[in-house]
Amino acid sequence: MNTPPPSANISPGPLWAMLSPFGRIGRFPYWLSFGFVWIIISIAVRLWWVSSMDYLTPETVTPSAFMASNPLFPLLFFALQWFELALVIKRLQDIGQSGFFALLIFVPVLNILMVLVLGFIPSKPEPNRHGPLPNSYWRKR
Repeated sequence: MNTPPPSANISPGPLWAMLSPFGRIGRFPYWLSFGFVWIIISIAVRLWWVSSMDYLTPETVTPSAFMASNPLFPLLFFALQWFELALVIKRLQDIGQSGFFALLIFVPVLNILMVLVLGFIPSKPEPNRHGPLPNSYWRKR
């Protein structure tokens, strides 16, 4: 018998979407999750920009000045990178590809292209080794 357990069709919650690299995620929750990540990034950048307008001009802004201005920014961006990586891995698994390709999000130009392209490719309707349906993962009994 190759039928999945009854609990396999229960949709996981938002913590799973943002933290776990296991399973599959459809296009709609993928875009919602990325929207949340981008809102958090824009709020952090806006707060930094307003607080540093005294001594920085657009010509003198550097990544090191940005990270040195607040000790919590590196932690925030590390967490947001994990969220992005988990989302891209699940989206790749949803379309039937290996999550290993998610490492391409660390390549500067490919990261934007990859996030956008993955958001438009439709999900595979049939079960695969990563989950029975989009927005799910295999669960053991």
